Amino acid sequence: MMSLFGELKRRNVFRVGIAYLIASWLVLQVVDVVGPILELPAWISRAALLFIAIGFVVSLVIAWAYELTPDGVKRESEADRSESNTNVAGRKLNVVIIGVLLIALAFFALDKFIWNRTETPVLQAGTQQRTIAVLPFVNMSASDEQEYFSDGLTEELLNLLARIPQLRVTSRSSAFYYKGKDVRIADVGRELGVGHVLEGSVRRSGDTIRITAQLIDVTSDSHVWSDTWDRTFDDIFLIQDEIAKAVVDELQIRLGSGVPLAVETEPEAYTLFLRARHLVLDRTVESYSRALELLNAVLEIDPDYIPAWLELGDIYWDGRGIGMFVSVDPAALARDAASRVFDIDPDNARAHLLLGMVSSSLEVDIRTAQREIDRALALDPNDIQIVWSAAMMAGRTGNVAKAQELAARARQLDPVGVDYLYGSGLISMAAGQFDEAEVAFRRAIRLAPDGVGFHQRLAWVLLIKGQYEEALKEAEKEVVEARQASVRGLIYQTIGDTEQARLEHEKLIGLGERWTYEIARLYAYRNMPDEAFDWMERAFARSDSSFWFVSWDPFLDGIRDDPRFASVEERLWINRE
Repeated sequence: MMSLFGELKRRNVFRVGIAYLIASWLVLQVVDVVGPILELPAWISRAALLFIAIGFVVSLVIAWAYELTPDGVKRESEADRSESNTNVAGRKLNVVIIGVLLIALAFFALDKFIWNRTETPVLQAGTQQRTIAVLPFVNMSASDEQEYFSDGLTEELLNLLARIPQLRVTSRSSAFYYKGKDVRIADVGRELGVGHVLEGSVRRSGDTIRITAQLIDVTSDSHVWSDTWDRTFDDIFLIQDEIAKAVVDELQIRLGSGVPLAVETEPEAYTLFLRARHLVLDRTVESYSRALELLNAVLEIDPDYIPAWLELGDIYWDGRGIGMFVSVDPAALARDAASRVFDIDPDNARAHLLLGMVSSSLEVDIRTAQREIDRALALDPNDIQIVWSAAMMAGRTGNVAKAQELAARARQLDPVGVDYLYGSGLISMAAGQFDEAEVAFRRAIRLAPDGVGFHQRLAWVLLIKGQYEEALKEAEKEVVEARQASVRGLIYQTIGDTEQARLEHEKLIGLGERWTYEIARLYAYRNMPDEAFDWMERAFARSDSSFWFVSWDPFLDGIRDDPRFASVEERLWINRE
């Protein structure tokens, strides 16, 4: 056995093995870092590990059968077995090992002490923000109808933890992106940029519930804490409080004012509320109508339940965009909901956001919208919806630098949120960064190929970059017919086919006055300013939300010098300083 050991040593098999293992570790680390950037599939890492394992055996066989000599690589049986040649080969391998080891150490230092620091912004001197994602709790109930409950509990825990300033919580859309997917916690942590993951399961049968929760350290892929509750539904808020306290304790977060508590209501009202919020996610006239019924039932039981008033207000301001509230004033209804919230909680950030969205989307009162959204952001700077609304408001009023800063914060809170990727593309366009905009739109399309407006916006970028054929192809993929006609009209006008541009324009007009701003834009691009400003007035009359584009819309450049355009910007409170 000793002679075999000596022969392995003489043939430098051990050195080759050490060099190979260090280099393999370095390769895996690079794949781990570069994979998310290039959006490589998860199996790439597993395939790399398999090839490395096979290669390790092959490298040892080669080291045994071949020898490095001053004349190059030779079969061991043909090489000079003198000790000097063996030492020369060994010294060369030592240099290789040291070199690879230094590179590996440098990579480790960069990854551990430099790159990772950007993922945990400092809140105040000596305090670092903890990071966590709350993955959708698994519905273990006998009925799939209980899905609303497991999803609702997940969202409630997420919102509860998000109220802790020292904790950065990944938003709902990014967390629920992984629902039903077989993913490794390490991959989730890397993609979302978090240090811990909270996951669990829910089983409900009548009034009895079993909730299991576990906190996982992403780096070590180990359980930090876990617990199970077998209770009645009446204890649901107490369980949420206990889970939040356990997370705070395990992450060693120091709170001056104690752990936030869940907003309680009657169990019956809470069940109705969770059902309503589950329906809202479908965002259809039918689902909104049913959700309104449930929320009104909640408020009959508990007139002071703030989450129900806020959900009600959100439906009022958003519902008109999908064809609701033809015979009533949704702005007044939404304002009434916000007013009821302020009677209970004068500093409620979401209520200020609601007023801001009503002023912006339903009334085109940008000054009021700006004031309310700024107030909301000051009250809760970690709420993803507030941060994103502030970013879009900054872009709308011409403050592109602020929009980019807030958009970056939103992407940190929601790394795989499609809407924020899409919006980031628009903000990049506003900044004139069309390559960055193209990257954002293409990634959003990969995540949601049928996203409304996604292909239209990408077609804009390709048109601006002079890629006309590619722009037309993207226009054909747009899921909304009016948006197809709008962008095709722009493309045909650009390439000189004015007759086809006119036909697309007529088609757009025929699809209804919902597209007032799109129609005005195409008139402006076709050098028909009188018609363009006429349709701008119609857009104002219906509070067209597309006015967001005015401050930077490249297809309006032909009318920006018209005195009437300054009036449009003034009404929209666009800052040109």
